[in-house]
Amino acid sequence: MSQNTTQPWQPHLADNNQGERNYIPYNLQNILTQAANEAGKNTAIIFHNFKMNYEKLNEKAENFAASLHKLGIEKGDRIAIMLPNIPQTIIAFWGAIKAGAIVVMTNPLYMEKELTHHFNDSKPKILITLDLFWAKLEHLKNNLSIEKYIITRVSESLAFPLNLLQMLKAKRSGEFITIPFNKKTILPWKQLLKTKDRYVASDSDPHSTIALLQYTGGTTGFSKGAMLTHANLSIQIQQLVDVIHGTQEGSEHLFLAVMPFFHVFGLMGCLVLPAVYKSPTIPVPRYVPADLLEIIRKYRPTFFCGAPSIYISLMQQKKIKEIDMTCIKLCISGSSPFPLASLKRFQDLTKAKITEGLGLTEASPVIIANPLYGLQKPGSVGIPIPETYAKIVDPEDGVTEMPINEPGELIVKGPQVMLGYWNHPEETTNSIRDGWLYTGDIAYKDDDGYFFLVDRKKDMAIVGGYNVYPSEIDEVLYEYPKIQEAVSLSIPHRSKGEILKAYIVPKKGENINPQEIIAFCREKLASYKVPRMIEIREELPKSMVGKILRRALRDEEEQKLKETKNDNKEN
Repeated sequence: MSQNTTQPWQPHLADNNQGERNYIPYNLQNILTQAANEAGKNTAIIFHNFKMNYEKLNEKAENFAASLHKLGIEKGDRIAIMLPNIPQTIIAFWGAIKAGAIVVMTNPLYMEKELTHHFNDSKPKILITLDLFWAKLEHLKNNLSIEKYIITRVSESLAFPLNLLQMLKAKRSGEFITIPFNKKTILPWKQLLKTKDRYVASDSDPHSTIALLQYTGGTTGFSKGAMLTHANLSIQIQQLVDVIHGTQEGSEHLFLAVMPFFHVFGLMGCLVLPAVYKSPTIPVPRYVPADLLEIIRKYRPTFFCGAPSIYISLMQQKKIKEIDMTCIKLCISGSSPFPLASLKRFQDLTKAKITEGLGLTEASPVIIANPLYGLQKPGSVGIPIPETYAKIVDPEDGVTEMPINEPGELIVKGPQVMLGYWNHPEETTNSIRDGWLYTGDIAYKDDDGYFFLVDRKKDMAIVGGYNVYPSEIDEVLYEYPKIQEAVSLSIPHRSKGEILKAYIVPKKGENINPQEIIAFCREKLASYKVPRMIEIREELPKSMVGKILRRALRDEEEQKLKETKNDNKEN
C-alpha cells in the first residue's frame, strides 16, 4: 500500500517525507540482534547504578530464551509479562520474542477480576512478574491457566552495592516478600539467566506470526487482545522512524521511558525504538513528577514519549525553573489531546520538536501524526503517517465518504493494522471491514487533509493516558447493594484534563456516603479506573427508551466548568 505525492497536505510539509515507501516486514528479534552486532558496546539500559550494553542485553535475552525453551515454550505459546518499567522487563520482552513466543503485556495495576479475565482469555503458559505482586496472584493461581511463574525482585535490577542495600533495607523494614520457590511452578528470575546456553527461534512469516497480544477495550467494554504481528510492529517502527525524520543507522538519542512498557505506546516508543536506534533508554517504574525532573537534570535525556498529563504535571512543578530542559530535543505526545497552550509552553521550555498524533492499540498504535517539519494546525491530530490511508465515513452506513469538514467515523487502512482480536472473530468482523479498521472516533478532515477529532470512541474515557471504559466501572457500581442506578464518565478538569465521576441514585430508603463508594471501587478496580468524584442524585437523565444519557451529564459538567471560568475572570 502506498500514498501518492499529490495528497492535499503535501504543500505544507518542509520536505517530501510523506511519499511512497517500500517498508520491509521482518521478525522483531532481528532488531536486537542487529543492534548487538553493529553497536554492541552502545549502552542499552540505564537504571540507577545499573548499566547494560546491547551486546550483553542480546546475550541475556538469548539466555532467557534458552531457559524458556527448556521449560517447554514453543512457537506461538503465550508468555505474560507483568512488570513495571525496569531492566527485567526489557530482557523478558526480547527473550520471549527470541523464543518465538507471543508476548502478553500485562498491566500490574489490574485487580483480581481484571487479571482473571486477562489471563483466562490469553492463556499464557508462563507469567513473569515482581515479588511485590505475588500476594495478588497467589490466591488466584487455582483459577488461572498459568503453568509457571517466574518471579523477580527490584534488587535484581540494580548493580552492587545498591542491590544488596535494597535487599537489606527490605528485610529490616519487614517489607521483604518471601516467595515459595519450588523449582517446578514457581521459579526465580536470576536462575533462568544463569545458563550459558543461547537460543533464537527460526524466523517465521512476519505477516501471519503474532508477536504481541495487546489488550484493549476496543470499541466495546470488555477487554480483548489485539493480535499484532511481527509485520505490524516492524513496519510501524519504520513508519515512526520516518515520522520523526530519523535513520536506523544509530543516533545520539537518550530515551526517557516514562510511558509504561505494558502499554503499546510505551513499548514501541520507549523499548523497541531505542533498540532500532541502538540508543540507551532509562526505564522509569513509577511516574513521580519531582523524581522525573531529577532524572532529567542528572541524565539529560533527548527523547521523550508521554501523555499530555505527564507534560502538564511536569510544568506544574516549582523546581522546573531550576532545571535546564533544553536537553530534550524530540517529543512524541499521544493518548489524549494536548491542550494548545500547554503544548506551546512545553515547546518554549525545551525548544524541542513535538509531534502530537492519534493512535490506537489495534494499529500498533500510530495512524495519524502532526509533521515535525511543516504546518501543525491548532487542534488537529495531523495527517496519516506514511503508507496509511484514512477517511471519514457516514457513521450510519459505514461506507459513504463524508464531504470535507463534515464529521463522521474515522476509518484507517495500513500495514500496522492488527490481524484481529484474539478469540473474538465477531468483534474482528465488526472492527475490520474490507481491510479498513473502524476506529469509532468521530472526526472530520479539512481542505488540506488534516484530521480533527470531534469525539472519542463511544463512551470511552482517557485518564492519565489509559483507556477506561465506563461500562466496566458501572458494572462494579451495580454490585454495591445500596445502589439503584449508576453511570460513570470522564469530565473535564482544570488541572488534570479529565477525571472520572460517578452519578448514583440510591435505593429507596438508603443513604450513601461517596467515600464508601470510592473505597468499594478501590477493591474492585485498578486505581486509575476509580471515580474521583461521586454525585448522589434522585434521578439520572434518560432517553425515551430509558437509556441513561451520558452525553447530557457531560454537557452539564462542561457548562459548569465554563461558568466557573467566567466567574474567575469577573473576579
